[in-house]
Amino acid sequence: MVAETDTLVPVWALTTEPVSVPSVLDEAGMTPARLTELRTVLAALADAPVATLEAHPVPAARERTGGIALHAASPLAQQLSQLVAQTAKAAPAKINVAETGEVLYRMVVPAKVAAQVGKGLVTPMTSKAVAGGVYSALRDSTGIVAKATFVPVAGKAAVAGAATGSAATAGAAVASAGALTVAAPLVLMAVAVAVAAHADHERQKAIERITDLLEQLHEDSLDAERNNLDGCRDAIDKATAILLDQGRIGHSLGLDSSTFEINKAIEATRRRLTKWQAALDGLPEGPVEVGTLTKSFPGIDEDGGTFRAHLELARLAIALKRRVLVLQAVEHAQLDDNPFKRFLGELHDDERRVNELEAGISSVLLKLSTLELKRHGGFRIPAFTPGEVDDLLEAAYRLRAFGQELNLAMQPTDVAIEIERRKDGSLLVFPAIAA
Repeated sequence: MVAETDTLVPVWALTTEPVSVPSVLDEAGMTPARLTELRTVLAALADAPVATLEAHPVPAARERTGGIALHAASPLAQQLSQLVAQTAKAAPAKINVAETGEVLYRMVVPAKVAAQVGKGLVTPMTSKAVAGGVYSALRDSTGIVAKATFVPVAGKAAVAGAATGSAATAGAAVASAGALTVAAPLVLMAVAVAVAAHADHERQKAIERITDLLEQLHEDSLDAERNNLDGCRDAIDKATAILLDQGRIGHSLGLDSSTFEINKAIEATRRRLTKWQAALDGLPEGPVEVGTLTKSFPGIDEDGGTFRAHLELARLAIALKRRVLVLQAVEHAQLDDNPFKRFLGELHDDERRVNELEAGISSVLLKLSTLELKRHGGFRIPAFTPGEVDDLLEAAYRLRAFGQELNLAMQPTDVAIEIERRKDGSLLVFPAIAA
């Protein structure tokens, strides 16, 4: 349900370094469609990434889960507050950007940047009301929140040091042309927390599925593998909190040992992937006997099965690895004069290897989902028994499900990061979704 209203919502255009673009922002209001067009124009004209930041009232009911909480003294919270304070005087009188109540900020990062911060990071917000539907706007429990008119806001004076300072420098500065605000640390922190939240959300889902599988399998070795990986979470959470407060990670946190466990799991996943790929390459042309398939993919025709447990362990290891990559990228970015550019550079190489591993697993699952099955001995007489028919159909349905669960490559899309600001100034940053 969509309701059109005349609500006015402030919007900022944020850059990560000073850029010069034609003046495309004015004080006149704009519709959501116009704002989308504006983002496209800014992404094309500006050499540096240009993100937009909107400020909405918090909906009465929220369905988003899996966010990372930050206290009011955190750099991201302080940078948001300083941005609003610096631009409040420049805002049209009809909107109050300095309001101290609960606010839902929505930062939209260009697709060309989003593509660098995690393959499969962005998925549409699925609608529970309509099968196959997705949400493209802010919403509450009843549907899409009433659409608003956006009013551009630009600061009038620069805050010293923010444009060229390190990530430890809070605040914002205004570029020399147009109505763009330079706020590299703000964009860096928002992207980093959203990526970490997304990775932890994936970790939670993998843990839930692994737990259910291991209760059926009773395999001590897989159970130990799960425990070793999930035991890394505490150190990663503490390191995330320290880095996002712009501190330094010490050895006492145990992040080094956690990273070692994650890397071991990643290498185990690579070995398993190699075996799965070789097994698929060795299958004969045409329909495959279920028994032949289960030799290389044990339990694939069952409700649980060792193969599915290995698959979920791989997803868990990848999710944890992504969180570590974000931590390492933020840590290095804080030492550089252009933190956002350094952040993307640090993510690139290791992220590429993780993306390749994930793509390899997806390729295996896609091939499995397209296999044709036959019973032992083929389709010759005597005819199938009812039990054989049921078993074959169930196995075929389970294989098809692998393909349905995949997030196949989509066209690059802008990333939306939602940040809920409480009355006490604390934040809750949600996993990134498609804008």
